Amino acid sequence: MRAVIQRVKCAQVVVSGETVGEIGAGLLVLLGAGRDDTEEDVRYVAGKVAGLRIFSDAEGKFNLSLADTGGAILLVSQFTLYADTRRGRRPSFTEAAPPEVAEALVERCAALLREAGIRVETGRFRAHMEVSLLNDGPVTITIDSASP
Repeated sequence: MRAVIQRVKCAQVVVSGETVGEIGAGLLVLLGAGRDDTEEDVRYVAGKVAGLRIFSDAEGKFNLSLADTGGAILLVSQFTLYADTRRGRRPSFTEAAPPEVAEALVERCAALLREAGIRVETGRFRAHMEVSLLNDGPVTITIDSASP
């Protein structure tokens, strides 16, 4: 799995004019599932995201996690994280998981994050989503379960 994590002051997802997910301070997580991803990959990414210490303490150091700050996660499925642009001008997505597999993996990740006590909002799978955010920092971190 691949995740792009952005620390945000707020973020939301809109589908066809309807807000389907919205958070205040926390993390926007764009999550892509790969063709060969398993439960182990989901657990790795969920554990990393839940425990990331990318919020500043009183001294301005990255020492606090979502659990420490009470922040939330807006989790948005994004198969384009598996784009292969090495040849030509049109990206190939052959390494992305098929939609039915990817949806189950993304839902499992959301469930694991909720089990960790984090409030999780989501986008809508296979929908055209408009994602807006107010980046905080900016702080952007990437995680790839294939290279832990």
